Amino acid sequence: MEKVAYPNLFKRINLNGLKLKNRITMAPLYLGYAAATGKVSPLLLHHYGQMAKSGAALIVVENASITPGGAGSPRTIRCDHQRYLPGLEKLAQSITVHKARAGLQINHAGRYAHVSEPVAPSAVSVFNRMPRELTKKEIVSIQKQFANAAARVKAAGFDLVELHGGTGYLLAQFVSPRTNKRSDIYGGSLADRIRFPLEVLKRTKDRVGDFTVGYRFLADEWLPDGLHPAEAVTLAKALEDNGVTYLSVMAGTYESFYLPEVVKKSQKPGYMVPQAAAIKKHVRVPVITAGRISTTARAEAILKEKKADIIGLARMLGVDPEWPQKARKGRDKAILKCSPKCDACMQLVMKGQPAFCPRWSRGRRETYRALFR
Repeated sequence: MEKVAYPNLFKRINLNGLKLKNRITMAPLYLGYAAATGKVSPLLLHHYGQMAKSGAALIVVENASITPGGAGSPRTIRCDHQRYLPGLEKLAQSITVHKARAGLQINHAGRYAHVSEPVAPSAVSVFNRMPRELTKKEIVSIQKQFANAAARVKAAGFDLVELHGGTGYLLAQFVSPRTNKRSDIYGGSLADRIRFPLEVLKRTKDRVGDFTVGYRFLADEWLPDGLHPAEAVTLAKALEDNGVTYLSVMAGTYESFYLPEVVKKSQKPGYMVPQAAAIKKHVRVPVITAGRISTTARAEAILKEKKADIIGLARMLGVDPEWPQKARKGRDKAILKCSPKCDACMQLVMKGQPAFCPRWSRGRRETYRALFR
């Protein structure tokens, strides 16, 4: 039997029947690689195929919009109509052909949506834009859109669907006390603020049956009047009780990411691990953690100390798709690192451009540019 340098990192894990060959997953990260119409592009197929060849057990594709009015950018993957199914099938196949599990994250951006009239739980302005408060009828409609999108993910051949409850998007907006000021059954007390994501989960599970449903989980907004772990734990336990398969824990939103103290925090290795560890203490379902976990030794320690069950690599895997292979062989020093002071990829996507990394070889950059259209 092959001896691996990091036994915890390369231990198998079962996600409620879905078997993963190791504890490494590609955490979803918006890249701006989709076609301008939201269809799957040649660059998306190439990129996720490369990620799947890395040796990571699970590749979770960046957020796909459940409705045209919920897309965060013009180049967000769309999952809101059957016309997108053929492209999604190709995307799933580009991953599973390399013996990796494939997941697709589905999302409604809410007040962050790239539309003329964004909607949200409440009319709370963001970046000089005022969203419109959703009606109860619209809330039910969006729940059904999540469920229908999840059914398309299943039909496309993915192994799981992930509900995007992170980054301050719509699911998180209902939970947050700073963005949910409603006075009906979807606002006010914490029990009512978490009603929307729980109903989305129920409708989704009713629609897809025994298909694996995970949740991208916001544990802390890193804002004084926002959601904090003490309240987030209540949602985590409720999601578990209602059948979620795993929680992929993160922290921060677009309104906190660029605060000086958060920028400084985010440059530290494993900067979101404490949030995952805090949630893991209260749930039995597997917890995924991410956030600048660049070294294999750190990843192994996180698992050994039971701060999380699975390691999520986003930019780290993008910089060096051979990260898992090098880790298995103990070639730590050969791994290309993402510089904590480099934010080039994020700056590009914020400007509506595709994410390219300064550390890539010239050949890789040219390949990606040639495929982008």
